[in-house]
Order: sequence, then C-alpha cells, then structure tokens
Amino acid sequence: MLVSELPSSEYNPFYQTYVMALGNVGLIEELKIGKSNFLSLFEKISEEKLGFAYEEGKWTLAEAIVHTIDTERIFQYRALCIARNDKTPFPGFDQDAYVPYSNASNRTKKDLIEEYKAVRDSTISLFNSFDDESIKRIGTASGSKMSVRALGFIISGHQAHHIRIIEERYLS
Repeated sequence: MLVSELPSSEYNPFYQTYVMALGNVGLIEELKIGKSNFLSLFEKISEEKLGFAYEEGKWTLAEAIVHTIDTERIFQYRALCIARNDKTPFPGFDQDAYVPYSNASNRTKKDLIEEYKAVRDSTISLFNSFDDESIKRIGTASGSKMSVRALGFIISGHQAHHIRIIEERYLS
C-alpha cells in the first residue's frame, strides 16, 4: 500500500500535510523507517535536554516526545477499532490537555526510548495483521471519514513532522 493509493477522501484535510510530506512510500516500510529515524534522533538528545523548551509556553522536549507517542497510541487504537468494523465514532482529543498529565518531566531518556519502541513495534505488528479489506475500512474520527490505511500514514507523517520540529527548534 503506497501513499499514492490513498484517496484524500479517506481522511480529514487537516492531515494532508502529514500524508503528503511522506512521499510515495509503502505503509509498513515507512513505519519501519520512521522507527529507525526516531531512534536516531534520540542519539542526539542528552538527558539534560529533555527539560528544554525552545520558547516560553512551548512544550519541553520530553513533552513533545510523549505527545508523539500518545498520538500514535490513540491513532493505533482507532485503526484497530475501524479495522474490526466498530462503527463507534471517535471524538477528537485535545493534545494540550494531555501534556500536563503525561508525567513527561519525570521520564528518563531510556524510559522514553523503551516506550517508543514498544508502541511502534505494536503499530507495525497491528498494520501487518490487516488484510486488503480491513485496511480500506472507513470509520469516523473527529467528525470526518477516516480509513485504517490513512491512520497508518498519518501516524508516520505526524512523527516525521515532530522529528523536523525537534531537530529545528530543540536541537539546533
């Protein structure tokens, strides 16, 4: 399954920049490459840098990382439910409301790496389990149509977006 095979009608236009930024890649391949890229990013991060925020009122680096992990978990759950033909519409979530309760300031680099690996490995395993029919299944999230395959590409694109932000604003 390539990005070029994903109709834009299968996701909210808000996610267009995440999906289009990936190029014409395969879903599972991109999830694996994204894992490698995120783990490489961790090599550039010192333990002390985790508490750094590039501007007043912005998330710390640890909060940005936990946000990326949380979002993947949420989208992974949505993909599972839609693939299993659950017709329950999923509400949006307020990312800023999650951050104060994320406990990010008490996390170590090692702990964040372990959690990230577990979540991404679970995402890869889940998407590998979908057949041609289930990956094309469509549900509703945040008031819009959302396909299982779109969620996979959005997970990848969202992470790539945060890698760019981290490199440009936290590590430069």
